[in-house]
Amino acid sequence: MKKIKSALISVFHKEGLENTVLELQQLGVTIYSTGGTQRYIEKLGVPVKTVENLTSYPSILDGRVKTLHPKVFGGILARREEAHRAQLAEFDIPEIDLVIVDLYPFEETVASTDDEATIIEKIDIGGISLIRAAAKNFKDVAVVPSKNEYPLLEKLLKEKQGFMDLADRKELARRAFKVSSNYDVAIFNYFNEGTADLSFKYSIHRSDILRYGENPHQGGVFFGDFDKIFVKLNGKAISYNNLVDIDAAVQVMREFKDAEPTFAILKHTNTCGLASRQTLHGAWTAALACDNVSAFGGIFVCNREVDLETAKEIDRLFYEVLIAPDFAADALEFLKKKKKRILLKIKDFFVRPRSFRSLLNGVVEQDTDLRTETKADLKTATKVAPTAEQISDLLFANIAVKHLKSNGIALIKNKQLIGMGCGQPSRVDALRQAINKAKAFGFDLEGAVMASDAFFPFPDCVEIADKAGVKAVIQPGGSIKDQQSIDYCDGAGMAMVMTGHRHFKH
Repeated sequence: MKKIKSALISVFHKEGLENTVLELQQLGVTIYSTGGTQRYIEKLGVPVKTVENLTSYPSILDGRVKTLHPKVFGGILARREEAHRAQLAEFDIPEIDLVIVDLYPFEETVASTDDEATIIEKIDIGGISLIRAAAKNFKDVAVVPSKNEYPLLEKLLKEKQGFMDLADRKELARRAFKVSSNYDVAIFNYFNEGTADLSFKYSIHRSDILRYGENPHQGGVFFGDFDKIFVKLNGKAISYNNLVDIDAAVQVMREFKDAEPTFAILKHTNTCGLASRQTLHGAWTAALACDNVSAFGGIFVCNREVDLETAKEIDRLFYEVLIAPDFAADALEFLKKKKKRILLKIKDFFVRPRSFRSLLNGVVEQDTDLRTETKADLKTATKVAPTAEQISDLLFANIAVKHLKSNGIALIKNKQLIGMGCGQPSRVDALRQAINKAKAFGFDLEGAVMASDAFFPFPDCVEIADKAGVKAVIQPGGSIKDQQSIDYCDGAGMAMVMTGHRHFKH
């Protein structure tokens, strides 16, 4: 156990620090500080020694240089042994036993402005150096590296009356290097944006231990800030599988955030129900009709406030998660009666522009597939051009198939997913699955449109679709045998458009 006799305090965030400062005063700890922190401590009526008096140098260069001095770093880095203490005495350097530092908010500044000068000034130099120095010398010095550790320090001071053992100091050092590494990664990524450097560096501050991973025998942790995207209004703890499905649901509904009322139902990341209508209730009814069997236990997501009428219909079915931009007060009250159902109010249908996953002994990263084709992207390949109504359905189908696991086929009629096939080893298998599902749920395929996530290597798919009643097709094109599919469509009086962009999803 070592007693804390002196402390250096230099923080950006002062909220939550008052009790600690008063506790340090009560324990007789000598406090050193500078700038705004010094003034804050003085206003509390607590004696404080200025760093400027210690170093005999003022704060210079607009505050860029305040604590960067041997009399500060010597007191932190000195080992409490005879040789080092002799040097401290020779140069009149006091030992510093506790360092409390909170860094400039670099990431918050990057998020709030594009002004480079403002961002650069939020790169902390003295603070990060103090943190690293104190953490390195954890055998003799305690470090508090961020506002998140203020409560822990206050607790330790009260419980141990100003003493701290090695385990405490080592834990604080671990937290300090976590803070410093996160900070350095954020700064690197700011400077690296738009360059040709393919370094993979991510630092995510928040983490939540999940009940388990994909299966009960697997551990699981979510690294991310869930609360930044959602307000959780009701329900049990969110699981690993919930998170994976929620992510897929957000990606689907991002495509429709500015569209007419739309509902999507997902199961195991695939959309099994999707429809747009003039009302949310109508969209829900149409989406559920796509596959009311797979919808059981699914993830529901929509782009409008959930009203009571729709809530009552949704409540008839068991589901895991319901996501919406908002819930009417009476609808929320009604839905919350089932305590385990997860209700999420989404703040923004945000999808990261870059995505990554672990593979083998490394990681692959790519641009997220944020491309959504419009009417201008469609190139008619057949003699028959699609009608305006068919174009509307073809674009809807193209979005639907984009969010199905490959090989993927989507069958659409009147902005409603009436059949889907996904994750199949061949495109023919996916199409047959889609047709069989449509028929199983009583849909008439006559006049429907079909979307494929990749090109048709042979004309067999368009032939099967034609015989089922499909009248228009959207696909990326690019096969050396595209003309065979085009020729079949021309012979059958079908319309086919090509987008030039594949949407594989593995």
